[in-house]
Amino acid sequence: MKAIVYTKYGAADVLSLKEVEKPTPKYNEVLIHIHAASVNSWDWDLLRGTPFLVRIGGFLKPKYKILGADVAGRVEAVGKDVKQFQPGDEVFGDISGCGWGGFAEYVCADENALSLKPAGMAFDEAAALPQAAVLALQGLRYKGRIQKGKKVLINGAGGGVGTFAVQIAKCCGAEVTGVDITRKLDMLRSIGADHVIDYTQTDFIKNGQRYDLILDVVGTRSIFDYKRALNPKGTYVMVGGSMARIFQLMLLGPWISRMSSKKMGILIHKPNKEDLNVMKELVEADKVVPVIDRHYRLTEVAEALQYLGDGHPQGKVIIKIDRHGSP
Repeated sequence: MKAIVYTKYGAADVLSLKEVEKPTPKYNEVLIHIHAASVNSWDWDLLRGTPFLVRIGGFLKPKYKILGADVAGRVEAVGKDVKQFQPGDEVFGDISGCGWGGFAEYVCADENALSLKPAGMAFDEAAALPQAAVLALQGLRYKGRIQKGKKVLINGAGGGVGTFAVQIAKCCGAEVTGVDITRKLDMLRSIGADHVIDYTQTDFIKNGQRYDLILDVVGTRSIFDYKRALNPKGTYVMVGGSMARIFQLMLLGPWISRMSSKKMGILIHKPNKEDLNVMKELVEADKVVPVIDRHYRLTEVAEALQYLGDGHPQGKVIIKIDRHGSP
């Protein structure tokens, strides 16, 4: 089969298209013929090996040779102990917990990482969901404890996680403010944001507004800035950010949370099939629509990752795959 492989950390040019052995499913695995995969910031981090926390298990060279965690495709074969799926089933899921490998024509994954794809959902829509949508849901519902009527600010609202977060927050009855650059603001309005802020023109920390919940997808500022933008008893949740800001929050967040009425925390990514199924139901009910910016071929994974790394996407970037690596 064809796959995009890398053997050392670096820029997108360390990726190459290679013929590799087609995997065989273990007793609890299914073999998936991949139709679509999506690109996430975690892929970009693992490609470069930064921040250094992503090198756990592969300090000098990558632990996994094929990136790609979010996949959608058709089951081709199943291991002897698989109970949930059979050949021909259309499935999707986050396979980051069972070896990655989504930027390829085939992958094996534990059956517990996968859900059935609704017949009416396109493969690219299904591939857009697993990591980004689940992170948004967990950040808002579980860490942020979002409630109807609360004021929610989403920093970095125009990317994959952010576009899902805007829509989920609106489904929960929140008043939503999305922060991003100028060219993404119309899109944010179109998916339901009540207010938008161009961070190149307005500093939301200094504009006098206060929020009950801040979901931070980019994490580039001091947590003390975010603390000032919270209402009493407000909550700040970091979903992504620089290593310096992550460490700052890990060190000082618990202290701030104990010493004040404001809560400061970080959401650690953890695939969750139940949450994925919640998102599947929201999409099926047309309450949430995956925002897809661009499609790339398997041969163009390097370009797709660079596009994401440069901060361009409005929503998700999808890799469409067939047996020849073309849409």
